[in-house]
Amino acid sequence: MVRVTAIGCKAHAALRAAASPARVLSALSESIYLTAGDEIVWLGRVGALLHPRAILTASPLPGPDEPLRFDLDGTRPWKPSRLNLGGPGVHALAGGCRALLGAIESVGAPDGLGTLLVGRIPPFPLDRAPERAAALARACGADDARAAAEAARALLGLGPGLTPSGDDYVGGALFARAVLGGAGACDGAGWRRAAAAVLGRAREATHPISAALLGDLADGEGHAPLHELTTALASEAPLEAAVEAARRLTRIGHSSGWDMLAGFTAGILGEVAVQYG
Repeated sequence: MVRVTAIGCKAHAALRAAASPARVLSALSESIYLTAGDEIVWLGRVGALLHPRAILTASPLPGPDEPLRFDLDGTRPWKPSRLNLGGPGVHALAGGCRALLGAIESVGAPDGLGTLLVGRIPPFPLDRAPERAAALARACGADDARAAAEAARALLGLGPGLTPSGDDYVGGALFARAVLGGAGACDGAGWRRAAAAVLGRAREATHPISAALLGDLADGEGHAPLHELTTALASEAPLEAAVEAARRLTRIGHSSGWDMLAGFTAGILGEVAVQYG
């Protein structure tokens, strides 16, 4: 029995609803991806970042062949809070993104598609991505959800790992549009249709784990630091608060956090640091 110390809302609901024990989908060094019913969740060590699909424990992570049952007693599911942005908040979010990009060296050394934030072409195989990333950014800037969906589909599956860089960049951009759509600052219905089209393609073009996380981002839900960053920028908190949230975000995965940050700023500002095409 795995004693749970913290859990995300989607993981909690999936474990409660599952008729059988969770099954291992993929085991990594610091986490284990699982299927609970029809949902993908993951088990990590206490202190890891919260996410709607996360399950955290202080117990040793079980082996791949051990039965996975969870003790949820006393747990309160974590759910990211939704921002209620008005016009001033939307303006502050854009200004905050520009200020953050001006201080990007304070965040760390960019990796993956995060290199676009400092005007560098990412290494192979991501060297094919800049024009596609810029096309998605321009579509966001023009509030052209249909063009964005087309550009996003060209990025899906690009890069190594369970969550390729192209997927994370697209997810960051769709998260940004979900935030703006919730504030009435863009065509929310159009972006929801675009997200549905992208997710339909993702189920064929990328790993199921990445497709699930992409769907969360398109719904405006992600890792806790992404929400903390958005709140800090939109509330005009001191720049250091945004920098610290960005640091926590960019520690996710090999480059996943940097990829999401690059997509998020592109989705808000409608541009990347270097213009292509």
